[in-house]
Amino acid sequence: MKYKDIISTMTPEEKASLCSGKDFWHFQALRKFGIEAINVTDGPHGLRKQKTKKESGTDMLQGIPAVCFPTASATSCSWDPELIERMGVALGEECNAEGVSVLLGPGNNIKRNPLCGRNFEYFSEDPLLAGEMAAAWIKGVQSQGVGASLKHFAANNQEARRMTVDSVVDERTLREIYLAGFETAVKKGKPWTVMNAYNRLNGTYCAENKWLLTDVLRDNWGFGGIVITDWGAENEIVDGLKAGQNIEMPSSDGLAAAKIVDALIDGTLDEATLDARVDEILDILFKGQKTKAAVPYDKTAHHALAREVATGSMVLLKNEDGILPLPKNKTVAVIGEMAKSPRYQGAGSSLINPTQLDSVFDELLRQDIGFLYAQGYDKSTDKTDMALIREAVDTAKRCDSVLLFIGLTDEFESEGFDRSHLDLPQSHINLLTAVSKANPNVVVVLAGGAPIRMQWIDSCKAVLHTFLPGQAGAGAAVDLLFGNANPSGKLSETYLLKLEDTPSYNNFPGSPVTVEYREGLYVGYRYFDKVGKDVLFPFGHGLSYTTFEYSGLKLSKKNIKDTDTLKVTFKVKNTGDRAGAEVAQVYVSDTESTVYRPVKELKGFKKIFLEPGEEKTVTVELDKRAFAFWNTAIGDWYVESGAFDILVGASSRDIRLQAGVKVTSSDPDAAVPNDRENLPAHYSGDIQNVPDAQFEALLGRPIPNPVRDANLPLDINSSLELAENTAAGKVINGALRSVIKAIAGGASNEGMMLAMATQIPIRCFVSMSMGVFSEEMAQALLDILNGKSALVGVGKIVAGLTKTVGKIGKLISSI
Repeated sequence: MKYKDIISTMTPEEKASLCSGKDFWHFQALRKFGIEAINVTDGPHGLRKQKTKKESGTDMLQGIPAVCFPTASATSCSWDPELIERMGVALGEECNAEGVSVLLGPGNNIKRNPLCGRNFEYFSEDPLLAGEMAAAWIKGVQSQGVGASLKHFAANNQEARRMTVDSVVDERTLREIYLAGFETAVKKGKPWTVMNAYNRLNGTYCAENKWLLTDVLRDNWGFGGIVITDWGAENEIVDGLKAGQNIEMPSSDGLAAAKIVDALIDGTLDEATLDARVDEILDILFKGQKTKAAVPYDKTAHHALAREVATGSMVLLKNEDGILPLPKNKTVAVIGEMAKSPRYQGAGSSLINPTQLDSVFDELLRQDIGFLYAQGYDKSTDKTDMALIREAVDTAKRCDSVLLFIGLTDEFESEGFDRSHLDLPQSHINLLTAVSKANPNVVVVLAGGAPIRMQWIDSCKAVLHTFLPGQAGAGAAVDLLFGNANPSGKLSETYLLKLEDTPSYNNFPGSPVTVEYREGLYVGYRYFDKVGKDVLFPFGHGLSYTTFEYSGLKLSKKNIKDTDTLKVTFKVKNTGDRAGAEVAQVYVSDTESTVYRPVKELKGFKKIFLEPGEEKTVTVELDKRAFAFWNTAIGDWYVESGAFDILVGASSRDIRLQAGVKVTSSDPDAAVPNDRENLPAHYSGDIQNVPDAQFEALLGRPIPNPVRDANLPLDINSSLELAENTAAGKVINGALRSVIKAIAGGASNEGMMLAMATQIPIRCFVSMSMGVFSEEMAQALLDILNGKSALVGVGKIVAGLTKTVGKIGKLISSI
């Protein structure tokens, strides 16, 4: 142990205290040992550091002003790790200026389904791209002496019942899809901390999953930092420590520490295990105290960087007749409230209070571009306002072209709940329909953090997707629309023609108990390319105002061993008349395999910046992992001898160059599962309706019961949603809905508030209340829900509150 001398002088109580937060936003202090409390704060596209009571006034939930960068769904479309690392450096500088030691990010969960409400905070459907982006973000932040917290580990791919649901996933799918991005981020980025997810994984809460936190994270990947829980994700602290978890967040007001000490006394927790966890904690606490002294950061420079990141991330999806870029000497109609009041970030725990906020309306004025404006819709509601549409149509008729600003509003996507469809607000679609009839030269400027169904795409000539581009996104959009900059973003996820095409369509979001990943490896383009299904826009798609030519593909060898590194070189030339950047993508295809595999998988990429007529040679190196699959028979990565195709292209469906290589396995006699008879759906790709028998064969075990046994009483891990069918539960849930509706007043966070209130497990009433709601009070609530005397239960809760009422102020001031 690194800090054996210090730990040997600590009492059990002191060691136990370090395993829980000091409050909502600090790790614990032990000043007699020179350990100060260090501050952690939400990210990941800016700082959401809580204001002090004096700073906040009446708004206790608003964070300090900070630069709001584009969200991960945008930055991943840059395919530019160097740019994202620079963004990370800026975030680290802001952390130092505000005394923050750990920034809670990046989010690195795979986009299994486009409906996930938090997809705006995640990078990609592809683990290689996600892992490289996450590693770059971490390197940037930590270069400033500030820790990152890679989250949410793992298989947290939905918001519905995220705190209780059991993600049922086979190991090969976990290793190749849902863990691979985390693995890259851990090995390359070396984050100080990893944040475990809320959900269960194959029956065990992630916070106490030894296979996940110790066997995989620490032993397989060599992680040397600490594991912290997501806020309220703790189940049983002692089980968590045994599994490899270090700190529960937020503070449980001494409850966790008491449980740890009791476990030491009764022998259910070995002191050596506690010492190991404390040793890891101390390393981060001492690192955190070395955070640089507060130095003001350059807000103007950071805003300019946010604009640069947004410019490099936006994707030109369509550009019929070369309508873009627009000329600056003609008056354009600017229609849509989002041109004045932009949707620039997601809703939930990552909500940033920006240092400034640009709008397209103001940016056009600054650049002296002539335009006429019409509001078009009221973005606070989805009701179509015919007066606003008539005004928009009149404006469109008076101009040569139209910039139509539409997209997803906060009501349509947010942390805390999942979307129910892929459509834009109907009021936005109605506006587009009316305006396109008045003027055929419509350019749609989209906002939103997730894929959108575009049944309306033939009604416009161009689509520029801005995603959620941060506080400087408006300037980036104007630069791209009028040719000051050239679009270079590429989609980091597939855009579907319809929701029903999603591979996980029939298994999302699952039951109140489980969500089954029956589709296995077939996420995103891996599925669509396997079955040859048409898509709206493929993974990796993005247009430019110039053109690129690929040539000269060469492989360093035609025959290699799986221990060799293959060098792939090719040339990319800018054949147009504008400077631009191309993202060259390298895919690997196993031409014949014993196990089922996707048609091709991304294994390398490079963003190349080229002047008109310029040509550059690109080199991408492929190691064993580029050819390997997770071999469940040997519990390791394995390459089967045979022929592989190396595919180089501009998207997953725009392959420009191809060459073959033969790879020889270093262990040709290893066992390889041949499940062609047991898994016909997976070998064919027909995985939307996988039968139970085949899913059991994939799992290698019986399928867990997806339905809760109604004969069992509700327990501490039950939610109020599960109590809906009880007499008391029905009353309580009804009252909650009414209260939340009144509090929200129609605001965008009503859905999030309701989901959190009804889907949160009752144990979180205790763990997240900092002692206000005790375990005895939780048991009294359970007694009421389970049909025992409501009068007695309420009496116990009221009696408990009289004892803890003094802690309410501490709770409020900590949030």
